[in-house]
Amino acid sequence: MTEPTSDRPAIDPTFKSLLDAFPMTFKAEDGVEVARKRLRLLKVPQEMLPGLRTEDRTVDHGGLAGIPVRIYWPAGAATPAPVVVFYHGGGFCLGDLDTHDPVARAHAAGAEAIVVSVDYRLAPEHPFPAGVNDCWAVLQWVAENAAELGGDPARIAVAGDSAGGNLAAVMAHLARQHGGPALAFQLLWYPTVTADLSLPSYTENAAAPVLDRDAIDAFLSWYLPELDISDPTALPPTVAPANADDLSGLPPAYIGTAEHDPLRDDGARYAKLLTAAGVQVELSNEPTLVHGYVSFAMVIPAAAEATDRGLAALKRALHG
Repeated sequence: MTEPTSDRPAIDPTFKSLLDAFPMTFKAEDGVEVARKRLRLLKVPQEMLPGLRTEDRTVDHGGLAGIPVRIYWPAGAATPAPVVVFYHGGGFCLGDLDTHDPVARAHAAGAEAIVVSVDYRLAPEHPFPAGVNDCWAVLQWVAENAAELGGDPARIAVAGDSAGGNLAAVMAHLARQHGGPALAFQLLWYPTVTADLSLPSYTENAAAPVLDRDAIDAFLSWYLPELDISDPTALPPTVAPANADDLSGLPPAYIGTAEHDPLRDDGARYAKLLTAAGVQVELSNEPTLVHGYVSFAMVIPAAAEATDRGLAALKRALHG
């Protein structure tokens, strides 16, 4: 875990000014639609986005039908190109193809890869494991149809931010458990992977901007209404990937965390567990940033630098 210090750097001042002007936090009693509307307010001007060819489709696989995806093709990339299956964040309850369109575009451009962004079902309307099932179905579909997309089935990675980082990590476990698809890399942005609310960063950053304990409690109540989360070690690996009996044989990982984020120690602990299991891991804790920084990379220079580090690692893994 990252050791907190009393003299740690403050939140990036440009970032803090933006967050003070547009607060993102909420409580469960506000309702999920209030939270969804607040997330949709974060929009990047179209002219700032990299121009890529995109296509919206629906995926049918393994008894599941009509899962929406958006596919991005990088400009000028060689064929076949590597493929990244991207899972958006939002506490398993918020977000969609549009809220994370800038992030998906950044992954396609930065990694020079085809990106398949997944619009999995959300809680509370569709609690666990609906979203996991959708994500797994799309990953299998991508592996089976990579060539038709112009992609290389031997170079597939998973990526995701926050809840999407959890889902990407879960997909890596499921792929290993089922003998494929073989994954080249996992890019986990400030993931929730242990479900351990006793980690120091949950207390230290309980009132952090973007994601605070009220929001976390709301997300957990909506996503896991039937599960007892009082003992995080008893949760299945499809909720808390850190609980898997064996972490060996998973794909190399880059884990990006933020100092001023309740999930900081979550990602750090997972990095330590993966390393102990022989998995190659790069952990980058951003000292002046908060949860969700990848979504602000277009407007906050410090967030852009942090995002570029992770995307460079993804590119190296897929093109090295």
